[in-house]
Amino acid sequence: MGQIRVFRMIALAEGTSFLTLLFVAMPMKYFMGMPEVVRVVGSIHGGLFVLYVGLLAAIHFRQRWSVMFSLYAFVASIIPFGTFVLDKHLREKEAVAS
Repeated sequence: MGQIRVFRMIALAEGTSFLTLLFVAMPMKYFMGMPEVVRVVGSIHGGLFVLYVGLLAAIHFRQRWSVMFSLYAFVASIIPFGTFVLDKHLREKEAVAS
């Protein structure tokens, strides 16, 4: 599996965990009194985020991505649904790299 494909999969997992944290775990904490859900989902999301940023840094240098594109990819990870929008651009880069 190519570098960009692996990064895409991690980006989608990170985006999914972020949405789960925002739209499932947080409401469960505040409306159902279940703070442990945020701890679990937050830990998973945190690990995926760290992996995402590490892979982004590595792939930035290996694929010689522009600083602007890598910055765009980073910002996409902190905006809800951002990694799903980014996926379109990553698919294009993956097609060119193949």
